[in-house]
Amino acid sequence: MSTSTNPLISVPDLRAAHAAGAAPTLIDVRWDPAGPAPVEEYRAGHLPGAVFADLDTDLAAPAGTGGRHPLPTGAAFQAAARRLGVRRERPVVVYDRGDATIAARLWWMLRYFGHPDTRVLDGGYRAWVRAGLPTATGDEPAGQVGDVTCVPGGLPLVTAGEIPELARHGVLLDARAGQRFRGESEPLDPVAGHIPGAVSAPTTDNNDGEGLFRTPQELRERFTGLGVGPGTAVAAYCGSGVTAAHEVLALGLAGFTAALYPGSWSEWITDPTRPVATGAG
Repeated sequence: MSTSTNPLISVPDLRAAHAAGAAPTLIDVRWDPAGPAPVEEYRAGHLPGAVFADLDTDLAAPAGTGGRHPLPTGAAFQAAARRLGVRRERPVVVYDRGDATIAARLWWMLRYFGHPDTRVLDGGYRAWVRAGLPTATGDEPAGQVGDVTCVPGGLPLVTAGEIPELARHGVLLDARAGQRFRGESEPLDPVAGHIPGAVSAPTTDNNDGEGLFRTPQELRERFTGLGVGPGTAVAAYCGSGVTAAHEVLALGLAGFTAALYPGSWSEWITDPTRPVATGAG
């Protein structure tokens, strides 16, 4: 499986890589705040050879002023990535239950910290099962320890201090559900609403009915309709910097470069002096 600029890999292409003896490092990173324990769901069924990454401990620092899922330090993430078997010269494929809203976080982190060949399995575990391919249960045996070196800076990000200027002169996309953006409902954070100047752009609109990403043309039309164009400064945020990575990935498929605000809404509201907006605009 060769290095590709495409951040996605299809089920048939992943299967072909296995058949050709070029299997990537597979990492399962499903998670749902209201669902079953992620590791137990992984043990009940996963792609053969896939190891499990825990969003809360492997892909985030402890919650605090940086939000619910702050980015870990390079050293902390390097230790987790090596434990997961990530190697410099071996491709990585990450997946979740289906729509990549969680897997995109690990894709973004590996790319941000310098791994050059990381892709998301389009459609995730559900697409693999729909194709009638074999699955495994239980825990995978420990494999070869990784040797990746994690150096930040491989993808753009923005900080809370840079957000107001970007919202004024660029496009700031809010990847959460519309009712959370409008402040009608907030199931996870203590304050409802959105960052002033942001545009509602739920990640659910990046996928089709089967959890696959929409075509690049469809995504380009979507984001153009939200105000994104050539040369536009674009950033995405969500509740805690997880599903916003899905937005960054979708923007990349559409041909646009976007920054991630890792702390997102859960960090923004930790400072009471930062403004909060509600409603549709």
